[in-house]
Amino acid sequence: MRRRPPLDLARIDGSGPDARGLSVWVVVLAWPASDVVSGSARPRWAAALLVAVVAVLFVATLRTAFDGRRPLRAAVLLLAAQTAATGAAIAWFGGHWLSALGVLGVAAGAVIGHLPRPRGGLEVPMFAGVGGVTAVATGSAWLGGLGTGGVAAAAWTTLTAGLVTTIVVRLFLVITLLRDAREELASAAVERERLRFSRDLHDLLGHTLSLMVVQAQAVRRIAERDPALAARQAADIETVGRDALGEVRQAVAGYRGRGLAAELDAARSALAAAGIEPVVRRSDDPLPPGADALLGWAVREGVTNVVRHSGARTCTITLEDDVLSIVDDGSATGTPSGGHGLRGLRERVADAGGSLTAGPRPGGGFALTVRLTTEVP
Repeated sequence: MRRRPPLDLARIDGSGPDARGLSVWVVVLAWPASDVVSGSARPRWAAALLVAVVAVLFVATLRTAFDGRRPLRAAVLLLAAQTAATGAAIAWFGGHWLSALGVLGVAAGAVIGHLPRPRGGLEVPMFAGVGGVTAVATGSAWLGGLGTGGVAAAAWTTLTAGLVTTIVVRLFLVITLLRDAREELASAAVERERLRFSRDLHDLLGHTLSLMVVQAQAVRRIAERDPALAARQAADIETVGRDALGEVRQAVAGYRGRGLAAELDAARSALAAAGIEPVVRRSDDPLPPGADALLGWAVREGVTNVVRHSGARTCTITLEDDVLSIVDDGSATGTPSGGHGLRGLRERVADAGGSLTAGPRPGGGFALTVRLTTEVP
């Protein structure tokens, strides 16, 4: 029998069943204990010993059943010992000792309630053992002169105590598992949101900062030769910086980008500022909002890599239906195919049911292709 993970049912708003709470059932042993005190049970030392043994085994069975650090086999063995001791006590002394069947039912219910797979495993022999002891004990008491009402009450108490305890323990076990699942789902949602924000921040700032660096380099080159052009480039840097600030705020608020048309305009500007001729070909067919935003991210990431790594003279962006391709004529070895940006974009495309390929072209340069194989809402 495998080791069980620790389980604390009482952590459900502090109201779950536990060994301490169920141990109060030991008070029903007051009836056989009264026989010991009055001296009606003979020999007195044997009666006192049996009361103590049944009480100790009852508490030990409950503590073991509710302690997930101990194997459940130990609780089953303790329950078997309690069953044997209870049967011996009733057979020997009878009378008030039938009340010990109540604590036996509670202990059996606690153990059965914690069994991991309730499908004809240990439940059958456990129910048979407890039920057999109950039947023999009540039958012997009835033959010994105990009224039918007393016998029926003892049997009913044992059955009810066992079933109610089993049901309650199972119910709180299910509640605990559901609560753990809810906490895991909440943690997963937080982790997904962190990943989204990290990915969005990289995609947003990676492109924008690359453009600002390129434009700043252009300003430095032309500052002495053409101050007016340098001033316009500096103004463009300011505009790009303000746009980046707005995009970061949008990312924090949960928005996903500016859309394909805006990204294509930004791509033309970024490529031109880097001295790369932009060529844009696209169909006029409207795209669903989700596909428009996703392809906008793809344009942003692809053009950022071209500007930063390719050293190309020309970059061609083509959009036909739901297929986007970004091709440059630069150095394929300078363009990363497994960076953080492309990895994040590949995850976005895969989540939408599409595919992304990126790598060197046979004739030179680098190609990025995004195919949306299913309709993105």
